[in-house]
Amino acid sequence: MRATAGDWLLVRSHAQNRPARRGEIVGVGAGGQPPFTVRWTDADHDVMVFPGLDAQVVSAERLAELDRQQHERISVAQPTQSAAS
Repeated sequence: MRATAGDWLLVRSHAQNRPARRGEIVGVGAGGQPPFTVRWTDADHDVMVFPGLDAQVVSAERLAELDRQQHERISVAQPTQSAAS
């Protein structure tokens, strides 16, 4: 697994009560390899991470595309406020 600073680390959750995590990669090891220094979106500090098999590195552009696709799926599944009235 390789990354560059500015990429994002996505970690799937296998527990029902825990959401997936995402964090911006702010530092990488030699050659872009782990450990990565990650700034999690749900925490206020940076941590060193050795990603497991449930982790994925994506570029900022790819993350924006994934977020857009998820927003579209939610919009289709939920009626708009004006349509519900």
